[in-house]
Amino acid sequence: MNDLASQVNFIKEIDKLKYIQRKTRLFNSDRHENDAEHSWHLAMMAIVLAGHANQAVDLLKVLKMVLIHDIVEIDAGDTFIYDSSKNHSNTAEELLAAKRIFGLLPEKQAAEFIAIWIEFEEGITPEAKFARSMDRFEPLLQNTSNNGGTWAEYNVGYQQVYDKKMVIKDGSAVVWDYAENLIEDSVKKGILKK
Repeated sequence: MNDLASQVNFIKEIDKLKYIQRKTRLFNSDRHENDAEHSWHLAMMAIVLAGHANQAVDLLKVLKMVLIHDIVEIDAGDTFIYDSSKNHSNTAEELLAAKRIFGLLPEKQAAEFIAIWIEFEEGITPEAKFARSMDRFEPLLQNTSNNGGTWAEYNVGYQQVYDKKMVIKDGSAVVWDYAENLIEDSVKKGILKK
C-alpha cells in the first residue's frame, strides 16, 4: 500500500473519534462533548493561551499533542478523570491502541505520532506540560459553566478536583492562578463541595 492510501485509511479511522462521548458537557449545555470536539477546543486554547506557558514552547508540537492525545480512545475508550477504579492507569491498553491506530500511517509518520503521544503521557517536556494544562483546564471551564456539571453528577469533591487540576500549574502558573480562583469560586457558589 502506498503512503497516501495508508494516510487516507488513518484519516478514515480517526473519524471514529467523533463518536467517543466524554462525561463533560459543552459550555452552558446538556449535550456531552465528543473527543474530536475536545481535541479541537484544546488546539484553539493552546493557540490563544500559549503566551501564558511557563516556558517557551514549540506550538506546533503542542498542537500535535492535543490533537492526537485522545485518538487512542477509539480502542481504549474514554476514562473519566475522576474514575477511581481505572484512575488513568490504562496506559498499556492505550499504548496498544496507539500502536494499532498510528500504525496505519507510513512507518516514519507512525513513529512520530507514537513518540508525540508518549511525550504527552509522560508530561515532562515544556510542550507536554502545557498541553496537559490545557487538557485539565477545558473541563474545569465546562463544569463551572454548568453549575458543577460532572462534579455534581458524580459527587466529586473539592479535594479531588483540586488535586487533578494542579497539573495546570506545571504548564502555566498564570492559567493555574485563574483556575484556582474558579475552583474556590465554585465552592463559594455551592457548585463544588468542600
